[in-house]
Amino acid sequence: MPVQMPDINLVTMLPEILIAILGLVVLLKSAWGDENRGGKLVLMAIAGVAAAAAITLGSGNGSSFGGFFINDPFARAMKLLMFLATALVLFMSMAFMKRNKYDGGEYQVLTLMALLGGMIMASAGDFIVLYLGLELMSLSIYVLAAWNRDDVRSNEAGLKYFVLGSMASGFLLYGITLIYGTTGTTVFTGVATALGHGHVTSATVLGVVLVLAGLSFKVAAAPFHMWAPDVYEGAPTSVTAFMAVLPKVAAFAAIFRVLLIAFPSLHSHWNPLLQLVALFSLAVGAIAAIAQTNIKRMLAYSSIGHVGFILLGLTAHSGLGYQSVVAYLAIYIFTNVGAFAVILLLNREGVGDEVADYKGLAHKRPMVAFLMALFMFSMAGIPPLAGFMGKLYVFMAAIQSGMMALAIAGVLFSAIGAFYYLRIVKVMYFDQPAEGAFAMPLDLPARAILAVTGVIMLFWGLFPGSLLAWSAASIKVFL
Repeated sequence: MPVQMPDINLVTMLPEILIAILGLVVLLKSAWGDENRGGKLVLMAIAGVAAAAAITLGSGNGSSFGGFFINDPFARAMKLLMFLATALVLFMSMAFMKRNKYDGGEYQVLTLMALLGGMIMASAGDFIVLYLGLELMSLSIYVLAAWNRDDVRSNEAGLKYFVLGSMASGFLLYGITLIYGTTGTTVFTGVATALGHGHVTSATVLGVVLVLAGLSFKVAAAPFHMWAPDVYEGAPTSVTAFMAVLPKVAAFAAIFRVLLIAFPSLHSHWNPLLQLVALFSLAVGAIAAIAQTNIKRMLAYSSIGHVGFILLGLTAHSGLGYQSVVAYLAIYIFTNVGAFAVILLLNREGVGDEVADYKGLAHKRPMVAFLMALFMFSMAGIPPLAGFMGKLYVFMAAIQSGMMALAIAGVLFSAIGAFYYLRIVKVMYFDQPAEGAFAMPLDLPARAILAVTGVIMLFWGLFPGSLLAWSAASIKVFL
């Protein structure tokens, strides 16, 4: 009997193909290009990302390789968020490369390969494709975390991320084998069909738990967060900004597909588990950050808390909940990139990463301090900024789904978390600066990133309608 070949529709994969070719071109250009090419390669990479975003916007629904690869509104929305995050971080990295006199293209290549892995995760319709995308993204970021080879903390960050990430990948892969063993397939729709016919065993449930554990590590959800503080602190600031946003968008895209396409019939098993992880993440993110004196470690714990809010929207298991997750991810990208842009700007002028190093910033650079305060207020969920709208819709979804206790816990932990955000503002505005500090110029990349992120925080806070409409359209595939 002849073997039927799966449908191969490469048109649905044009953005991925473009990013893969772009990475190879940048690598070759780095090897054989002229001198002073670092900035040119960054601009080339940003132009390629913009082209891939344009192709994604103009593409239609479809699938390839027998449903292994899916292009639908949700995949396009997640990819657009990844393109946005990558372009902003690449633009930000120009200052990092200039400061470290780096003129090669390996940094840009690894960034593009991480983006490619995240894109594959967002379109995965099969566990094997999901795993390949996850490993491509993870291996690239492991190297980026250890980019400063002469810095002991950067080496430690890369090694710690690699070791713990490998363990999490093992959990994920073992979970996939259990699911395949009990259902006979790795395609999400095939798994859902098999489970819908009653092929549910204890091994299947264990497989679901292990898959969730592996993906929870990638978003730094508690108790799988142990890598985040040290890696955030040790990695170069531009890399920290990148790993704070892109892996989270990619992993949440994968979580959506796995839970809502492959495991919808096991909702009663995985939803209580996710609620527990959400509550634990909220607690760890709010309480552990209070004791931090390093701003990058503080933002690491802050990101754990934000993951708790996102999971809260996901566990609501409703259209409003899914919509709030996509909107929250979009807001999260801009707030974090903006905050890390300020940190990188100060690093470039020799200012450290301790909270005490920010004393009196408002007296020397009032606009930079104002924007940093804007990002801190948005993360704290203070109106009329975008962060407030993100949390508001998450809480509304939780209450609408009857999760009143979790919503109240979220509000309480949000109030606790506001303390360490406001501490940054207090240090900048009410403490006296050291003499001669903060005399830094604002170059074009810094001005552009801070202006864009600051305006978006205000615009989405005052006029959230466009963001909510876009996020609602992206999740219709799951309703």
